[in-house]
Amino acid sequence: MNAAPTRPSRRGLYGMLVASGVSIAGTRVSTIALPVFVYTQTRSPSLTGLVLAAEMGPYVVSKALGGPLVDRRGPRAISVIGDLVSGAFLALIPILYAVGQLSLPERIPLLLALVALAGVFRGPGDGARNTMIPAVADASGMRIEKITGLDSTIDRASGLLGAGIGGLLVAGFGAPETVAVTAGASFLSALVVAVLVPPLTAAGSTETGSYTSRLRAGASFLRQDRLLRSVLAMIAVTNLLEAAYISVMLPVWVLDQGRGPELIGLLGLLFGGAAVASSLVATTMSGRFSRRTAYLVGFTLAGAPRYLALAVDAPLWVIVVTNVAAGLGAGFINPTIGAIFFERVPRHIVGRVGSLADALAWAGIPIGGIVGGAAVAAVGVAPALGAAGTAYLVSTTVPGLRPEWREMDLARSPSAVGRE
Repeated sequence: MNAAPTRPSRRGLYGMLVASGVSIAGTRVSTIALPVFVYTQTRSPSLTGLVLAAEMGPYVVSKALGGPLVDRRGPRAISVIGDLVSGAFLALIPILYAVGQLSLPERIPLLLALVALAGVFRGPGDGARNTMIPAVADASGMRIEKITGLDSTIDRASGLLGAGIGGLLVAGFGAPETVAVTAGASFLSALVVAVLVPPLTAAGSTETGSYTSRLRAGASFLRQDRLLRSVLAMIAVTNLLEAAYISVMLPVWVLDQGRGPELIGLLGLLFGGAAVASSLVATTMSGRFSRRTAYLVGFTLAGAPRYLALAVDAPLWVIVVTNVAAGLGAGFINPTIGAIFFERVPRHIVGRVGSLADALAWAGIPIGGIVGGAAVAAVGVAPALGAAGTAYLVSTTVPGLRPEWREMDLARSPSAVGRE
């Protein structure tokens, strides 16, 4: 007698999505709280940008190097450990501030060390959760493109919630105290993965070879894929500019205008809400529109208009409209990237390729804060915003003219996908 077919289970999918959402929301809170904390205490754009660099530099490096470990040990274990340890280091920030051991600028080296250690462990943990997607697609019976769309929608919604919570908590309770929310979110994310996500077979666990050789295999795949290379280069530039904007330019502009951190939260809510709506549209209509067109138009709307509106000191309603338009464009970006990636990367190296790809895409973020701080200090916030907006526009239109971008709309072989 044949065994009954295994029924699809979506428990792991729900666990992955909830954990990712909680983690993203917590991280978004800290991206508001930490810059406001540093700038209000020091009035230094350079130190404000340096804090982001201190966290994201180790984050990017550890994510790049952690891919083979995710493939060998499995994403579930790495995700749980990364969240627990990074949350512990972040929890020390409000504790030390409460007992008078984190006054700025005197204790800035201690703050830099704490956020750097948090970044070291958060990098592999975040990469591991992304690597779960092919396995939960198999278990749930859903197409990968649908799951990447859902994952992007959850991330956008979580960023929206985190931005709103972050702005309100900073205004109501103070910036260092608000970092405790990020730490709690990391602990909750670890708990959700441990309870809901079943053990996932490590895709590369049967492979032989050294850690270095496995890492080289992921790098070799990326070097040979022209489309992924081009996409990652474009994202690296826009992420650098976005890091400069979020961590330095926007907070400095808001505070110099005599406004409070609530406006930062409001703009984040507007951007995130519009992104959630358009991400749902992208998920629902996956396969019915040109990926290349959606991706390039989305990026054109997502960056430059926001920057330039602030640069020319536009009325508040114009700033609001540009943030809504940016969110509508941004919602189409991540589902497209995710679907293309999992279609093109063989299953057994998805962990190391994904970690390297994420690290390359995020490579500009650590220096984005430094660049933003230096630009604001050198020429002022308005000219810095104008230059950043122009650079964003150029970087999101020129790459789309390259011939390999037509491959976005070409069907891929099921052998590379594992599931269609």
